[in-house]
Amino acid sequence: MTALDKIKKLSKKRGLSLQTVADKAGMGVNSIYRWKTQTPKLDKLEAVAKVLDVSVSYLLDKDETPEWADKKDSIDLKEFLDNNLNVNMAYDGEDLTEEEIERLKVAMTQIFWDKRKREK
Repeated sequence: MTALDKIKKLSKKRGLSLQTVADKAGMGVNSIYRWKTQTPKLDKLEAVAKVLDVSVSYLLDKDETPEWADKKDSIDLKEFLDNNLNVNMAYDGEDLTEEEIERLKVAMTQIFWDKRKREK
């Protein structure tokens, strides 16, 4: 399921049109529809995620388990993320923002699944 598909489903579930979601997110008339053929920018995804009360990872489908993975893989991913993201994260002496940590989580999740798939 694409980010657009998830947004459509969540919007419908919450009784909102895509236009209403876009308006509440401070976006233009057909912005969300363009995501069918264009990659959305992170700030726009964050705005929509906030309106729909979900994470960007959820919209990007990054926290779903691949079909080939088993329960142990999912447990290992959670442990991997917990061990590596639940520390004081900083760069050049400044703490990472929530957005930066979310982006890091998405990247780490993808790296984990790529590596695990090669191991199987």
